[in-house]
Amino acid sequence: MSRGALRVPEITVYFWVIKALSTAMGESTSDFLVHAMPPVLAVGIGFIGFVIALALQFSMRRYLAWTYWLAVLMVGVFGTMAADVLHVGFGVPYFASSALYAVVLAAVFVTWQRTEQTLSIHTVDTARREAFYWAAVVATFAMGTAVGDMTAVTFHLGYFFSLVLFAGIITIPAIGYRWFNWNPILSFWFAYVVTRPLGASFADWVGKPVSLSGLGWGNGRVSLVLTLVIACLVAFLAVTRKDVQHHQADARPR
Repeated sequence: MSRGALRVPEITVYFWVIKALSTAMGESTSDFLVHAMPPVLAVGIGFIGFVIALALQFSMRRYLAWTYWLAVLMVGVFGTMAADVLHVGFGVPYFASSALYAVVLAAVFVTWQRTEQTLSIHTVDTARREAFYWAAVVATFAMGTAVGDMTAVTFHLGYFFSLVLFAGIITIPAIGYRWFNWNPILSFWFAYVVTRPLGASFADWVGKPVSLSGLGWGNGRVSLVLTLVIACLVAFLAVTRKDVQHHQADARPR
């Protein structure tokens, strides 16, 4: 299989900041849309945006900040909707949906590993590897949404203490990688999975009404502010190319 330039960014502090913000943005945007319009229409719009964003990303032959992060944002919005549909639309308990999406994510990882012999994002340089990568991303968003709701609602922690819980959990792979020589691929995906419920808990905490243990800022307002912050950060990366992996820095654009 012919290989090209890498399709994903270097893992820097910018990556983790935008990833966390995108999870929060996906949560708040999804919640805003399903209440601002008929839920079926909202999900349909989310799905169309998701498909268009991924099509744009796959049309590129190398990593470009704006197409990559647009895809992440739309995965965040639609992934949230997909997870919420099981609970709200079909009455599936959060524990069951969390377990279901965990199995789906495990299946993606196992298939990816057996097919490509690595789960490293530093090797995402073919369309097939990128397909595995985005399948994993979608699964992490759906599972993280369900897990965040499970801790906040089913376990009655509320959004703030769920935020504190996941903020603590995400330090585990960081500490393991930094001081205990943990496998970098394991550490990355561990942290990547946790960013979803962490960001979602933050968005719910600041956006939900006080009666639901939130601060009452409103989902629409939170979504708008997060989108603007993300747009500024992505524009900065697009200009400076600080997150382009070094061995693709000289790759010519399509």
